[in-house]
Amino acid sequence: MSDSFNEGVRMSRIVVFGGSGYAGQHIVAEAVKRGHEVTSVTRSEPATPVVGAQHVTGSIYDAELLAQLSLDADVFLSSVPSHSGGQQLPSALPHLVEICIKHGIRFGVIGGAGSLLVEEGGLELRVAFADVLPAESMPEINTHAELLQDLRDTPSEFDWFFLSPALAFGAHVPGEHLHVYRIGGDVMLKDAEGNSAISGTDFADAVLDELEHHTHRRARFSVAY
Repeated sequence: MSDSFNEGVRMSRIVVFGGSGYAGQHIVAEAVKRGHEVTSVTRSEPATPVVGAQHVTGSIYDAELLAQLSLDADVFLSSVPSHSGGQQLPSALPHLVEICIKHGIRFGVIGGAGSLLVEEGGLELRVAFADVLPAESMPEINTHAELLQDLRDTPSEFDWFFLSPALAFGAHVPGEHLHVYRIGGDVMLKDAEGNSAISGTDFADAVLDELEHHTHRRARFSVAY
């Protein structure tokens, strides 16, 4: 799947907010590899910047920066924490909606797995496993769930997607680049052994394949092995 950029895909101007985080850095690296024009926005200078990407210091909450970046962008991709430093991502959404509609920019969110359903018609993970999830992680999980609902309530002309990774995803479980993944919807994907996992590199493949082929519009989808 990661070779799809060789098949006449139109190159895009992609702005990644949170480009130095675990997911963000993998996405920036894969986007550069595929030949896209990439701007990585981070709150501070990245320790290991991705070669080939433009690096900008700033925040998704900075309206002036958003206005500047919107003049030369096809996609805004948020890979920032939904709840950090007293700021919550839903508060930035109204301005993002306005500016993306105005400039025809697609908006993507790298969310969490907490709002996925354990099974069809079942509980969300954040509810089903509330007794075992770390209390300090709940604000982030709940704010991403709030953001997803807010996205669903936006005007129809706002082109967005929300991607939830597998349950096992992050720097603590980096995994290997297997060049394969499955796409799901609102229900958590599991393999034959009941595991729900995806590596950072295969997750980045899924993100770039979505950006290049525009399969999901105004929808949440998920990815896992």
